[in-house]
Amino acid sequence: MSPAALVRTVLGDVLPEDLGVCDAHDHLFFASPLLPGQELCDAAAARAELAAFRARGGGSVVQWTPYGLGRRVADLPAVSRDTGVHVVAATGLHQAAHYAPRLLEEVRGRLADVFVSELTTGIGPTGVRAGLVKVAGGFHALDAHARRTMAAAAEAHHATGAPIAVHLELGTGALDVLDLLCGEAGVPPHRVILGHLNRSPDLVVQREAAASGAYLAFDGPSRAHHGTDWRMPDALRALADAGFGDRLLLGGDTTTAAARSVDGGPGMPYLLRRVRPRLELALGKELVDRILTENAGRAFAVPWRS
Repeated sequence: MSPAALVRTVLGDVLPEDLGVCDAHDHLFFASPLLPGQELCDAAAARAELAAFRARGGGSVVQWTPYGLGRRVADLPAVSRDTGVHVVAATGLHQAAHYAPRLLEEVRGRLADVFVSELTTGIGPTGVRAGLVKVAGGFHALDAHARRTMAAAAEAHHATGAPIAVHLELGTGALDVLDLLCGEAGVPPHRVILGHLNRSPDLVVQREAAASGAYLAFDGPSRAHHGTDWRMPDALRALADAGFGDRLLLGGDTTTAAARSVDGGPGMPYLLRRVRPRLELALGKELVDRILTENAGRAFAVPWRS
């Protein structure tokens, strides 16, 4: 009997239950002109970070680094194989500010084709297939770039069944994103993953987004200007009590070299070293285990096709 769904990793498709404990939003490689000198571009450091995550019980990492931002896709299979951690790669496009105008012009008219190709044929000459489409909104709004990119992501979803992961700028704009992707573009809400909900602790918006059927990712420890870590357990508890415990995801979102644990930052292990036990006190171990395993497996699975 064929499986109903599989998760597409850089080493091939696996069953959702084989992901183990999943960091649902992170970066092994990432480079943006907005973060000069903080590029994640060292394969040895990426391998060490994954090994440290594995040592804490981690089983899989979903890399949300999209097209044109230093994904280093050719390095991902070896890093995954060497550490025994499943890695899921992304296609998609970030906010326009992360790209040179020339690059955007090169892909603007063929975004959907690029996304579908990277989901089905592979990313460049590597043959590694992406497992999700990553796009981004703006601060409390969706500009023309976001709308164009999300429309292309919706096309790619309809062609492949792949989930769409959305960077919400400072955690805002969730309902606008759902209106566009699920209302205008017809993407089923359970195929949408909304990132950074912890950065805007609006319980009303979070509950409405969860009620739509979308997944809500709480990802990354607080930055100095966010200060929302202390609110996250209460937000997750409120959502779980409202019946949305199966809509929640957790991630680390390491985007700079200084944030890596091997360079003195919290890094990927922080999710399991500090966030997990703190949430277990608020939510109970059983629910946190399900968030890190079963929820992630469902969120990133794609329909099996012969």
